[in-house]
Amino acid sequence: MEIKPKYGVGDLLFGMKQQHVVAMYGKPSSQFKDEDGNIIYMYNPHKMRLTFYEDEDFRLGYIVISHPDSLLFGKKVMGLPTKEVTGFLEEKHFKNWETTEENGMDNVFNEENWLMLIAEYNEIVKVEVGAVFNNQDEFDWKFSG
Repeated sequence: MEIKPKYGVGDLLFGMKQQHVVAMYGKPSSQFKDEDGNIIYMYNPHKMRLTFYEDEDFRLGYIVISHPDSLLFGKKVMGLPTKEVTGFLEEKHFKNWETTEENGMDNVFNEENWLMLIAEYNEIVKVEVGAVFNNQDEFDWKFSG
């Protein structure tokens, strides 16, 4: 599936409600609530975790994907070195990266596009993408249904 910063993943658009996602992908493999009351859907075959924000009327606001065939601007990124991926993304105008290390995992974050690359052993193992904010400091939902 194509990871689309600011928009979502594949046909999933930020702002969708749970029923829209279920209509597209079927029931999740599992689901639970996190400590903030958000609803999390796990889709094991897609290696994807979806977060529906409780304080935003349970709209889809965050996606974590680790499927080896996921694409970012048409390129498979899982397993690639972090610097190769950030270099490729800088060509796409993703300029400012914040890097943190925690328990052997590197988190490389671009806030403007709300894109995080998670690397272990200097290889991307997971990509996290979230809805961004508009000029009014509100979520810029891409789904209007």
